[in-house]
Amino acid sequence: MSMASFAASWRLLALMTLGALAATPAVAALSPAGAALLQAKCAGCHEARADGSLERIAEARRSPEGWEMTVGRMSLIHKVQLDDGTRRTLVKVLSDAYGLAPSEALPWRYLPERRPGGAEHFENQLVGDTCARCHSYARIALQRRSEADWLRLSNFHVGQYPSIEIQSNGRDRNWWEIASRQVPPLLAKLYPLDSPAWARWQAQTWVKPGGNWRVVGHRPGWGDYEGVATITETAADEYTMTMELRYADGRSEKASGRAILYTGYEWRASLRQGDQDVRQVFTLSEDGSHLQGRWYLRDVDTLGGDLAATRLAGTPAVLAVNPEYLKAGVAQQLEIHGTGLTGPVDLGQGVRVLRELRRSAETVVVEARPGANAAVGQRTVKVGETAAGDLLTVYRRIDSLRLEPDRGLARIGDNGGALATQPAQFEAVGYIGGKGGKTLQRIGVFPAQWSFANANANARTYRDASFAGRLEPSGLFVPAAAGPNPKRKFGTNNTGDLTVTAAVADGKRRIKAAAPLIVTVQRWVDPPLR
Repeated sequence: MSMASFAASWRLLALMTLGALAATPAVAALSPAGAALLQAKCAGCHEARADGSLERIAEARRSPEGWEMTVGRMSLIHKVQLDDGTRRTLVKVLSDAYGLAPSEALPWRYLPERRPGGAEHFENQLVGDTCARCHSYARIALQRRSEADWLRLSNFHVGQYPSIEIQSNGRDRNWWEIASRQVPPLLAKLYPLDSPAWARWQAQTWVKPGGNWRVVGHRPGWGDYEGVATITETAADEYTMTMELRYADGRSEKASGRAILYTGYEWRASLRQGDQDVRQVFTLSEDGSHLQGRWYLRDVDTLGGDLAATRLAGTPAVLAVNPEYLKAGVAQQLEIHGTGLTGPVDLGQGVRVLRELRRSAETVVVEARPGANAAVGQRTVKVGETAAGDLLTVYRRIDSLRLEPDRGLARIGDNGGALATQPAQFEAVGYIGGKGGKTLQRIGVFPAQWSFANANANARTYRDASFAGRLEPSGLFVPAAAGPNPKRKFGTNNTGDLTVTAAVADGKRRIKAAAPLIVTVQRWVDPPLR
């Protein structure tokens, strides 16, 4: 199962489909209870405008994490007294009335999902050069403001951080001229307060996610999994969730916990999964038929997995195939996961289904073998009349290997301190093509032998590879403990500049790939949006 291509196609489907499931009206404006809460907690400082809305508050839209940061700042700096329940309700009210449309948040989901190893992209270079020297560009793009409020944000930065003009090499330009005159109108054009997408999202119905779900996913280092989930509404937009997950290597987990749905599609949940606490950051599709995103360990967000779910009572669908590849000329067992699966299995021309081993409406297990000369590339997987592409690849040989992520970052920790170590999980991914003008195609994750070494001469001088941590057989790099190390030169911390290498066997061939890994210090300030 190619989770990368699967996630991309699923997100597109989730944003395009509109269904006829039972729904409740969207919040076109503040509810009476929400307006009363804002009046009680915010109107003391935010003046009412002519239309009854509050200044500043009604001039911006944000993600749930963005509003959480705003409300937290009001408590921290302006001493607004809020208990946990009221604070949670306030974030919910603000997110529903002044949130983002699904299409506005989609390009930047990697930030709230805390995806490790991803490189940011700047939608505008001037904005990136001006603002993203101190925090991510996605943090900017996950909010919408009027031009006047974008200018107020520039003023706020100068008032809150007086040294901002000399930070991060800011003296190479007239920073304030750019930040006050050029950037606010540009931001108002790129990320405007009013947009057709937000108007449409407010006007349509928002679907409830309650019900039974079929779940598939991938956890780096563990492998693919499948299972079921049940979501039950306990209060308005508040839910309980239970899950049963079965991994391809035989492991299984149960999970249960609570969730809140913000802005009609932003699913945030805290669950006990196996013996660990996890956070879920998912997107509910506009028609309520799909749920997709990333979950991660509460204290170690570098570790987690992708998840995609579809309603069990929905349209029959092929959702995942494990493993996600077949080698030409080799017989192999395949598990096909989905919903409402009936009828014979067809894997395309040149691939023979030798026998069926097990069948249910959710899983069909077969033994299959591509012919030695079968065409390589992605195949459409069909079960009866139900089909899906991009889930299975036939290959003859691995042409190249890459590591995911293609650059790693780990952080030291523990050792009696407040912060846990943040490991880095690598996987070895095989590809076909890419040479002589041929299209590069992902095959999937392969088992590998792992090693690491000093990245450069300076790392060799400080013997980084001897002190920075260890690499487990699964490709998990575990950083060393925090704190000055008297065994190191100058008693430095256990940081390091390393290179991680994977070696994969493909018949008699061994293919290698490497990626850089930086082992650095703890992240002491860690806001909801970095």
